[in-house]
Amino acid sequence: MPPPLPDTSTAAGRRAVLATSGLTKIYRSGEVEVQALRGVKMALYRSELVVLVGPSGSGKSTLLNILGGLDTPTAGSVWFDDKPMASADEAALTRYRRDHIGFVFQFYNLIPSLTALENVALVTEIARDPMDPAEALELVGLDERADHFPAQLSGGEQQRVAIARAIAKRPDILLCDEPTGALDSKTGILVLAAIERVNRELGTTTALITHNLVIADMADRVITFADGRITTVRENAEKRPVQELAW
Repeated sequence: MPPPLPDTSTAAGRRAVLATSGLTKIYRSGEVEVQALRGVKMALYRSELVVLVGPSGSGKSTLLNILGGLDTPTAGSVWFDDKPMASADEAALTRYRRDHIGFVFQFYNLIPSLTALENVALVTEIARDPMDPAEALELVGLDERADHFPAQLSGGEQQRVAIARAIAKRPDILLCDEPTGALDSKTGILVLAAIERVNRELGTTTALITHNLVIADMADRVITFADGRITTVRENAEKRPVQELAW
């Protein structure tokens, strides 16, 4: 029998779409052992935007990979919609990633020979209830660039295509790992505005990793990591408009 849901899943009467308890991840190479996560307990609540901050090697990306079904924990539990994920086999994890999770990474991973619209349409072909690819591009402000190839787009535009691709299948959760890491401030603001619009208009639960503390001001909650542990969790009493951010 799986362990009971952690208390964080019902904090303040809110419903968690994802929750973890005692989450531990150890990487081993020969006799070398690296503990990336150390008993992490947390929850992501429906429709919120969470920013995760902390130095390199603090466990943020490892956590996101486990939440997204790209990796499995060494110990501890993960729940999605109150269902335990510990017993999920590879086929179940594939369905979970396909049906419920959207990923945005620092590098765009677009197919060079396909237009922006075609890159987005690839995802909709395997989704259960996809949106129209053109609608997804419009949501990130790129409807007029639909017929352009990646080489004809700026870095920020390519990242927004990647966001459109991630949200076109209507995922429950959008996981973003340093989505502005390769961009300048002005371009990064456009990318963050696209992520914020998706969160606001679609109600997509969004978790965003960044080294940039300024970006934390746009979040509902800010979770700080250090040495594989959550050190602080704070709620922003007032979210700062993306257009006011600068670094």
